[in-house]
Amino acid sequence: MNLLELENAFGTEEQCIEYLFKLRWSKGYHCPRCSCVEYWQVSNTKYKCRSCAYQSSVISGTIFQDTHKPLKLWFRAIWYVTSQKNGTSALGLQRILGLGSYRTAWTWMHKLRRAMIRPGRDKLQGCIEVDEAYIGGPEKGGKRGRGTQNKVLIVVAVEINDKKLGRIRIGIIENASSDHIHAFIQESVETGSVIITDGWLGYNGLDKKGYVQEIRTRKTTDTDNLLPHVHTVVSLLKRWILGTLQGSCSAEHMAFYLDEYCFRFNRRKSKSRGLLFYRLLQNAVQMQPSIYKDIVMK
Repeated sequence: MNLLELENAFGTEEQCIEYLFKLRWSKGYHCPRCSCVEYWQVSNTKYKCRSCAYQSSVISGTIFQDTHKPLKLWFRAIWYVTSQKNGTSALGLQRILGLGSYRTAWTWMHKLRRAMIRPGRDKLQGCIEVDEAYIGGPEKGGKRGRGTQNKVLIVVAVEINDKKLGRIRIGIIENASSDHIHAFIQESVETGSVIITDGWLGYNGLDKKGYVQEIRTRKTTDTDNLLPHVHTVVSLLKRWILGTLQGSCSAEHMAFYLDEYCFRFNRRKSKSRGLLFYRLLQNAVQMQPSIYKDIVMK
């Protein structure tokens, strides 16, 4: 619940390794090669199968693989990232952890962002507002709309629960054609849900894919804000990028910044920072490792 509890629970490498072991093998150790459950511990993080002699590490195949920093420092980083309500920047992480290199802090942040989206997560369901928006630097001449240049086009889906904001999904699309919009909706929303859209033609045909489409236009509603919930989310997203990240979201890494925003937004009502810490660690041991070279090439 607080920093003191974090230090008491994960103040040593042994405590961190033991916790990762339980996350990695919640039902007990089993060899990745032969599934044998008997092993010898050959080092702090490595285990040797008694049957086939295969050696596995509690950090191999996770975002911690090949790290040269103590795991307790990683745990502090995860605690700091999840305890900041509005997020943090790589510079902020570097300062709080006393990292000598900004590059290390930047790489860690991107590794953690990759772990914020759980594989196979539940889809949105019920009533869903969907719309597109452009995210990026200011457009010359103040141009707006679907023809805007030099920005990343995103599509946003928002669950509506009793006229309140529920969970969200955000994806980057190449263009606002039905091929790209429909693919995002099918990936993010359960069939049978009501999809609320504006009159853009790219949404036509959703009924043939198992959805109920409700189209709002200025002729069918008495307000200028046709999709108020999704527009609120987009407005908050832009404010988050300009505020927390100081607008420094490069287009090639935008998808991972959006993942972080979704992670935070969908857990905005959580009263337990410790639960967020646990969820991110849980995802971290399921994510394939990535190195700085791979990240910058995205």
